Amino acid sequence: MIRRLIGASFAAALAVAAVPSVAADAYTFDKNHSRIAFTWNHVGLSNQSARFGSFDGEILFDAEKPENSKVNITIDANSIDSGVKLFDEHLKGDGFFDVAKHPKATFVSTDVRKTGARSFQVTGNLTIKGKTRPVVLDATLNYTGDHPLAGYFKALAGSNWLGWSAHTRVRRSEFDLGQYAPLTSDTVDISIETELRQAPKK
Repeated sequence: MIRRLIGASFAAALAVAAVPSVAADAYTFDKNHSRIAFTWNHVGLSNQSARFGSFDGEILFDAEKPENSKVNITIDANSIDSGVKLFDEHLKGDGFFDVAKHPKATFVSTDVRKTGARSFQVTGNLTIKGKTRPVVLDATLNYTGDHPLAGYFKALAGSNWLGWSAHTRVRRSEFDLGQYAPLTSDTVDISIETELRQAPKK
């Protein structure tokens, strides 16, 4: 009797182990409708902003178990765009982003936690100019489902889509970008607006 129970338990364990775990779905950026921007206060006179025009990466999103989700983004620091070419060159120099030595910035998540019906906190490591610091993104899932314009544009059909908004605040001096602080604000607000398409399953 005991042997039969042990055998049954072992068989049940094998059966459970044989069931494949459901992996998070991979999503890629729709770069025509995605934006990474940052805002700062300029010597108390005004709030200024710039964006990065080139970035890539992937989001793995598990709607059932958000803690299995992951975010990985690589930003081309040379793509910074404030709308003022002379200022862009200033930001690319060694006093700020030093793109010649540090052409890439990255964000790699370490934890994803659901905090509300559509709200999440994404903790991760942000690396800029060779300096890595932990940051927390407050993220909102705006949309999930078929693309609303799929009926008009066939290229958008046949995939699930996500829409996200996220923001965080960092101290630029922690990334060796502290020139003129605090006259020009040390705190910088980073905002992300993005639409993502589910990648084909492999």
